[in-house]
Amino acid sequence: MRILHLHCDHVEYTPIKKEIPAAEETEPHTVRLEEVLVAFVAVEKGDDDTVASKATLQIKSVMERLGCGRLLLYPYAHLSADLAPARIALDVMEKMSEHTKDVESHRSAFGWTKSYAIQVKGHPLAEGLKIIRGGGEGEGKDESEAVRAESKIESHWYIMTPDGTMTPVSEFNFARHKGLEVLAKYEAAKKRGEDRPPPHVGLMKRLAIADYEPASDQGNMRYYPNGRLIKSLIERYVTKQVREYGGFEVETPIMYDSDHPSMIKYFNRFPARQYTIDSEGKQLFLRFAACFGQFLMANDFQMSYKNLPYRLYELTRYSFRREQSGELVGLRRLRAFTMPDCHAFCADMEQAVAEAGVRFDLSRSVLRELGVQDQDYEMAVRFTRDFYEGNQNAVTGLVAKHGKPVLVEMWNQRFFYFVLKWEFNYIDSAGKASALSTDQIDVENGSRYGIRFVDRANRPQNPIILHNSPSGAIERVMYSLLEGAARDSKQGRKPFFPLWLAPTQVRIIPVHEDANEYAAQMADRFAERLVRADIDERNESIGKRVREAEKEWIPYVVVVGSREASAGLQTEITVRDRRNGGMLKTTPDGLISSIKGETRGKPYAMLNQPRLLSRRPQIMV
Repeated sequence: MRILHLHCDHVEYTPIKKEIPAAEETEPHTVRLEEVLVAFVAVEKGDDDTVASKATLQIKSVMERLGCGRLLLYPYAHLSADLAPARIALDVMEKMSEHTKDVESHRSAFGWTKSYAIQVKGHPLAEGLKIIRGGGEGEGKDESEAVRAESKIESHWYIMTPDGTMTPVSEFNFARHKGLEVLAKYEAAKKRGEDRPPPHVGLMKRLAIADYEPASDQGNMRYYPNGRLIKSLIERYVTKQVREYGGFEVETPIMYDSDHPSMIKYFNRFPARQYTIDSEGKQLFLRFAACFGQFLMANDFQMSYKNLPYRLYELTRYSFRREQSGELVGLRRLRAFTMPDCHAFCADMEQAVAEAGVRFDLSRSVLRELGVQDQDYEMAVRFTRDFYEGNQNAVTGLVAKHGKPVLVEMWNQRFFYFVLKWEFNYIDSAGKASALSTDQIDVENGSRYGIRFVDRANRPQNPIILHNSPSGAIERVMYSLLEGAARDSKQGRKPFFPLWLAPTQVRIIPVHEDANEYAAQMADRFAERLVRADIDERNESIGKRVREAEKEWIPYVVVVGSREASAGLQTEITVRDRRNGGMLKTTPDGLISSIKGETRGKPYAMLNQPRLLSRRPQIMV
C-alpha cells in the first residue's frame, strides 16, 4: 500500500462519474472539510486487513504528531502500477474506515472520477509518503481474509448417531467406526498435503487412464483414451440423473469480471485461491464453481413461488482452484476439475429443507451406481446452532437415512453463506478424507445477486439457494474407484471397474491367424449390440495375451480357434470371467445379453482405441 498524506487547511471534492462497475453508490455532491489530514491511498496486490490495520496505525500516529483530529481517506490509484483488484481495494478501504472510527474519519467514494481542490499547509510535516507491506513470506501470503478467518472460526465437534444423539468427539467410542475416526482426526489436523503418492497414482498411469501434464500448470491432468472414455461415461451418467431429478441444463462462461458489483464481496468470503487474467483493462478470474454464472442467469428470471423449487444444472469443464502445490496429488485434488453443479432456488426454509432431503437421496443413489458403496465413505454435516435448533428433525432425518454415525461441526454464529452443509467423504488408505457428494443451504446469495420471486402475497422475495453436486468432482470419483481397487488388491481381491465403465468389456483372443476373421465377426456383433470388444491378434503366446488382459482388468476374455470359427456365431464359446475367476459356457449373444442386463440404465460409448491391439501405440508411463 502507498499513502500520500497531506495536512490541509481545507479540501473540497465532488464525485463526477462512475469509472468502474464496482464503484460505490453515492450522491454526486460537493464535500468540504476544514483542518484535515488527507490520506491518498493506493491499495496494491497482496494488501489485506493486516496492511489496513498497519496503515491506519501509522496515519493516526501522524495525526497525533500534527495535532489534527479530522481524517479523509481518499482512494487514489495513481500512486502505484501494481494495484489490487477493485474488489480487494474496496474491502481494504472499508477496513481502514473501521479502524479509524475512534477519530473523525471521512472517506470519499470508491471508483469515481472526482474533481477536487486542496490547500496544503506550509510546514515541514505537512507532506509525507508511506509504503506499508504485509508480514510473512511464502506461497500463502496472498490468501484472502476468508482463508485466514476460516482457520480461526470456532467449531464444536460431535458425533451424531442415527437416533439423533450427539456426543462430543472426545467422548465417542470409535471401536466399530474406524473410517469415521479417520475423518474426525483428518478434520482436526487440517493437514491436506500428501506424504507419499497414494496407490491410485500408480494405477492411473499403468492403466493408461491419466497422468500429470508437465507442460501445464501443476494440478492439470492429461487423460488418455481409456481415461477419457471412463470420465465421459461418468459425466453423462451424472448429468442424466440430475436431468431426471428435474435439473435444467445450462452453460455459463468460465471467466468473470472480478469488479462486477455482485462479486466484490463474495470472494473475500469464499476460502479459495483464484486464477486471474488481465484482459483489456479488466481483471478476470477463472471460476471455481458454476455458482456465478447460474446466479447471474437467475437474476434475469421473472419467477413466482409457483415456479419454485427451480433447478439449474451445469457440468463445469473446468472449474479452477489454485490449490497449494503440496496438496496436489493425482486425481484426488486438482487445480482444474470437472464439477456437476446443481442449484435449486427455493421459496422458504421449509421448502429448502425438503428439497435437500430429495437431493440427499439422489446423491446416495448416484454414488452407489458409480461404484462407490455406502461403506466406502463417511458423512459430515455442518450447521449453525440456530439452524439446528430450528430444524433438528431435518438434520437427524438425514443422519437416520445415512444409517450410521456422522461427524458434526456446529458453529455458534454463521460465517459462511450457508447455514447447513453435508458431505460424503471418501476415506483412502493413507487416512485422507476427500469430499464427494455435497449440498448446502445458502441464505445469502439470493440477495447478493438480486435474484427475486413473487410470493403468495405478491411481494418480492429473495430465494434460498441449495448448492448440490450429487457426485462431487468427476476426477475425484475416478480417484475413489482406483483407490478402492487398490484396497481390494491389497486384501487379496481382484480389482476391477464397474462393467459399464470398463474401457474394454470383452477381449477376443484368436488362437491363430485362421481365427482372425471369426474374431472380427464376433467383435462386429458386440459393437452392433453396444458392447465394447477388442481383439488381441498379436503374435504372442495365448498365456501372455491372457495375462495382459488380466493386467488391464478386462472383465471377459474369449479365446477362439478353429472349432468356433467353423461353427459360426451361434456356437457355444468359453468365456473367462475375470471378476470371479470362473469359466462360463455361453454363446456370443448370451454374453451380450448378460452384459446388457448388468449395464442397463447406464450410458454407452464405443471403444476409444483401435480394435486390434497390434494397431495401438505403446504409452510410455
